[in-house]
Amino acid sequence: MSARTTTWRRLHPAVRAVIVLVVLVVVVNIVLALVDSSTRGSDETAPRSSSLSTGRDGLAAYAELLRRNDHDTEAQRGKVTSTAIAPADMLVVLDPIGLGRDEERAVRRYVEDGGRLLAGGPGATDLLAALFADPPVWSSAGVRDARPVGGAREVAGLRSVRTAGEGSWSEPGATTPVLGSASRTLATAATVGRGRVVALADPSPLQNRLLGTADNAGFGLAAAGDARTVAFAEGAHGYGHASGLGAIPGRWQAALVGLTLAALLGVVAAGRRLGQAEDAARPLPPPRREYVDALAVTLARTNQPVSAIAPLQTAARSTLARRAGLASTASEAELRAAATRFGWTADETDALFAPTRTADQVVAAGRALARANEGGTPP
Repeated sequence: MSARTTTWRRLHPAVRAVIVLVVLVVVVNIVLALVDSSTRGSDETAPRSSSLSTGRDGLAAYAELLRRNDHDTEAQRGKVTSTAIAPADMLVVLDPIGLGRDEERAVRRYVEDGGRLLAGGPGATDLLAALFADPPVWSSAGVRDARPVGGAREVAGLRSVRTAGEGSWSEPGATTPVLGSASRTLATAATVGRGRVVALADPSPLQNRLLGTADNAGFGLAAAGDARTVAFAEGAHGYGHASGLGAIPGRWQAALVGLTLAALLGVVAAGRRLGQAEDAARPLPPPRREYVDALAVTLARTNQPVSAIAPLQTAARSTLARRAGLASTASEAELRAAATRFGWTADETDALFAPTRTADQVVAAGRALARANEGGTPP
């Protein structure tokens, strides 16, 4: 057995349990971090049009495309506020789950002050209504193959944009169509204050599944224009600010809870084994002296020593007769003669027959029984 193994076995079981728990937590965190770095957001249940999602409906590829073309990107978490989005040159709000009225007002101020906005999907209709008195009207009728309309810079040099056919603008409202078909509009654009708004009815051309088809990637870059920093409003997809325990990813929290429960069950199961495995010394029965004293006290309380000792005398006479080869009905004379042959003293022999009234006589009767059990051999 190695020195390391010996040292480990010498540790208290509770200490070993804590060490094992800590190691498990570290290993699980490392494994989950590696998995998260390669598959983050790949679950198809991830929010649609999120730059943190590598699923079919995510925008991770679009964010990477922007970075490779000299744009900085930022996943803006939490509520959309003027302070949070001020450093960005372009804000992307596609397929939002919902924005509050204060967030819509913050976006409007951002655009009026010169910011660029790419908004779209059916969830963006309220945001567009906060920007335009006559906003575009969303329809579930799709445009599979959209072509440039007019000469807006967002579609300059494009030939076609492929979509999943998941929506269109049935009415452009106060905006100008820039992509569409004969009867449906896919994208519109408009100037608000000193800023620019591009409204995309169906965000699928920029999603991971279709970004590499037709001129979709070109449209994504043209929509960003000369924006230096592009912020994706991830708070609109449910990604909020977190601190403390809330900053731990959900899967890590689940792993920690599971490990904690397992450790508690292990402690309960091993609870009786914590400490010494067995007593340091074998427990011994109390000394015979204590038993003799207890029996003497019991007999003394009867106040009838003759009756108490009579069975002892009978047992001693019977044992002596058997060892001397006498009948069980042997007379007193025969028993006395046998005791003499065995070397008994006169007091021990008398104790077989005389009534016991004193402590010395009781002791003598006990010695007589002991001598009979020894076969008459002198002590």
